[in-house]
Amino acid sequence: MSLHKTLATSRNLRRLSWYFCLMCITLAGYAQQKFKPMITVAQDGSGDYLTIHDAVNSVRDLGQQEVKIFIKSGVYREKLVIPSWKQKISLIGENRENTIITNADYSGAIYGDKKHSTFTSYTVLVEGDDFKAQNLTIQNTAGRVGQAVALHVEGDRAIIQNCKILGNQDTLYTATTTSRQYYINCYIEGTTDFIFGDATVVFQNCTIKSLSDSYITAAATSPGQKHGYVFFDCTLVSSPEAKKVYLGRPWRPYAKTVFIRTNMGAHIVPEGWHHWPGDIMFPDKEKTTYYAEYKSNGAGGSAQKRIPWSKQLQEKDLTSYTLQQIFNGGSSWLPAIK
Repeated sequence: MSLHKTLATSRNLRRLSWYFCLMCITLAGYAQQKFKPMITVAQDGSGDYLTIHDAVNSVRDLGQQEVKIFIKSGVYREKLVIPSWKQKISLIGENRENTIITNADYSGAIYGDKKHSTFTSYTVLVEGDDFKAQNLTIQNTAGRVGQAVALHVEGDRAIIQNCKILGNQDTLYTATTTSRQYYINCYIEGTTDFIFGDATVVFQNCTIKSLSDSYITAAATSPGQKHGYVFFDCTLVSSPEAKKVYLGRPWRPYAKTVFIRTNMGAHIVPEGWHHWPGDIMFPDKEKTTYYAEYKSNGAGGSAQKRIPWSKQLQEKDLTSYTLQQIFNGGSSWLPAIK
């Protein structure tokens, strides 16, 4: 090989080596900046992002590791989506009273050339699996204008802890039949059917407030689901104007809702449950609906005048109502709470 060719080859090798090093440094820096395990959102500019939306978008698509998004106190006026390709995201508020995600869409509201439905009226939509929320308020402030969802969850294995979920009609939409959701130490309020959907859901140590005479739950459990809604050790309260509230009515046949050791205020009607007549496609829903209680207490907890097609569980029946039994779906899952 000639000296000229040798020098040219050497220069090319050095150039390639330099490009390779530069690429490695760039990719390392990008990964370090883009895919951090802890992200801070702050409206005053002291965090990594000003909005929760931008923080969520920064999380690696289909990531296998949990990413915690710490949200400093503030009112975040966002319509937030956690898409299906953003998994293992945890939203952690600084304080549930002062870290607020809010919007005011409702069914029938016009945006552009389209109209919102119940299912697009959400403030927060969760499609990704293994989502967690803690120390937050999620609210829909549209008022009493019809269906207006605050939180809409579709992903599997969702844990909502120490959060406030506020709205009126249809506050909390728990979708889909393959979704398992766990709410612990939460405060949920609304008017009509304000906890509704077809997911398998446990509410533990939650306070449920009715704002008007209406219905708390509207389950749409499918025939193949062993459980629908299960409330453990919850407290049912009301605003002063709410004096006639039902525990639930079946949105669809085969609806399942169970209250275990729940303290019920005087606003709960003696019959407890409603059969939701007048549905042409699904008449006589009470024939397939499963509504049950175990040791309800408080002024509205008496079993004496409950409708005859609801059930009062015995202690032996509780073996079917453990977190392991309820959440052992297609893959076994037991919520881990910190």
